[in-house]
Amino acid sequence: MSVAVPEQPQGQGGGKGKGGKGRAAPHAPARTLRARRRRPAVLAMSIALIAAGGLGGAVLYNSTGQRVAVLALARDVPYGQVITDDDLVVARIASDPALRPVSAQDRSGAIGLRAATDLKRGAMLTKGDLAQSLAVQPGQIIVGVAAHRSQLPASRLQPGMQVVIVYTPDNGRADSLTATVITVGRPDTDGSVVTDVAVGTADGSRLAQWVASGRIQVLLAPRAAAGDAPPAAGASTPAPAAPASPAAGTPAPGTPAPGTSAAGAPPAASPSAGASRSAGAGGA
Repeated sequence: MSVAVPEQPQGQGGGKGKGGKGRAAPHAPARTLRARRRRPAVLAMSIALIAAGGLGGAVLYNSTGQRVAVLALARDVPYGQVITDDDLVVARIASDPALRPVSAQDRSGAIGLRAATDLKRGAMLTKGDLAQSLAVQPGQIIVGVAAHRSQLPASRLQPGMQVVIVYTPDNGRADSLTATVITVGRPDTDGSVVTDVAVGTADGSRLAQWVASGRIQVLLAPRAAAGDAPPAAGASTPAPAAPASPAAGTPAPGTPAPGTSAAGAPPAASPSAGASRSAGAGGA
């Protein structure tokens, strides 16, 4: 029985093998750690960029999410009713240049004005919702007047203006009445504009018939002088005054005076008057 004995590597144990020299074990060179150089400029720039980013985000958040105090409706307010302090409440909304709400600081100025339209609870109050006085007075009615450009004055009509609407029929006498402009609509594709005007209740149906016929012309009413009250809406245009009648005892123009003929010569003597004068002369 034979036993295999492993061969001993050469140089193991520091000895020398047959026919050769021993080999030394491989040795890795030692690494020297170098200290990193700090750059203060890069560090400062990084800190500045981080701070600028945070500041920009804060400014953007404040500009888009800033809240402002405005007035809103605490309850429904019908058209024409005087606004009281109980009708208003302060609300905070995001600031938007497209919105024109009434600021909460103007609350005292809004109290006492009238509602220009029906105001709903929770709605934001705008300046267009307020009016000093009612444009439509009691006893008036609103009529829509459709007119083309040639039937309107060159000056654009504005709410509150006094106008004179003239009816021009094909055959017949022209008629007119005054009205107050309430709302001016946008021009249609054919150039016509619908304008809401306020007139007296008794004149509403008459004006509607004029508008249906299309034979109308809208004129700007003359401005009232200082101290003169503006004409009431629906009042007819006054007719020209009749000429004054002659005073008692004064002949009317074209009437011959007593004792003269129509041509201005004295009247001829009658035959009876001539005979009487001849008889009187013979007796003398």
